[in-house]
Amino acid sequence: MSDGVLRRAGVPALLACALLLTACGADADDITDDPSAAESAGFAAPAQQTSFGDFAAPTQDSPTGADAVSTASDQSGAEATGPVHPVPVPGLTKEFTDQIPAETSQVLVATSPTAASEKSTLSFYEFKDKKWKKLKTFDTHNGSKGWLKDRREGDKTTPIGVFTLSDAGGFKANPGTDLPYTQDNRLPSSATVAYGADYESVFDYIIAIDYNRRPGTPPTDKTRPMGWDKGGGIWLHLDHDSGTNGCVTLDEADLKWIMRTIDPDAHPRIAMGPAPEVKK
Repeated sequence: MSDGVLRRAGVPALLACALLLTACGADADDITDDPSAAESAGFAAPAQQTSFGDFAAPTQDSPTGADAVSTASDQSGAEATGPVHPVPVPGLTKEFTDQIPAETSQVLVATSPTAASEKSTLSFYEFKDKKWKKLKTFDTHNGSKGWLKDRREGDKTTPIGVFTLSDAGGFKANPGTDLPYTQDNRLPSSATVAYGADYESVFDYIIAIDYNRRPGTPPTDKTRPMGWDKGGGIWLHLDHDSGTNGCVTLDEADLKWIMRTIDPDAHPRIAMGPAPEVKK
């Protein structure tokens, strides 16, 4: 962030920025001796382009004991339900088609030519009349360091795999999606404090990708069932013409089309990763 932005933001923004840096992987001991201070800040945002790693929610401990069982159950229950779909999604490898359940009738496929690429495409498939039809394909960006199955917080990669799409939100009002939608007026200031004024609108619309999160909660929910080191806050959100720290980004018109087309009753999934791993 530039000195000019900080001067304009003032003391409250400086305090918020310090709390947000804790969330981004900075050493909490360098910022505050009170770990509850970061938790009380309430900011949450996705894996996005920043030198501080995944910009997610304030730091929290990995769940243990009964909490760990509960959140792990939530995660696995959302990712695997029932038998495999009888008709494979066109072009996907068996490893990926085996993760698409029979109940699913909408699948998004995000892929790029190589594992190191930050530019990708996203195609929207719908199952109708006993066959999959590609409705649209969009240009997208993914992690600035490409794709990785065993990603870590702050490594600037997008996770490889098949994930559910359960929840949406954003700063602006619901654009017409049937997904559960949470409007959050903190998102522009979160983006501005962390990235500068040019990023104020990138969280206007969001679809949460259910990687290391608890489905059925707002996209800004802080729970990380697989632990904090795996990162989180992986979203579909508005593009900013460069690679991200994990999110997949689209132009506004494209994301709004997806939000209006996606149907919770279709049990939608997103399959994503580099073409050598995702496609036949």
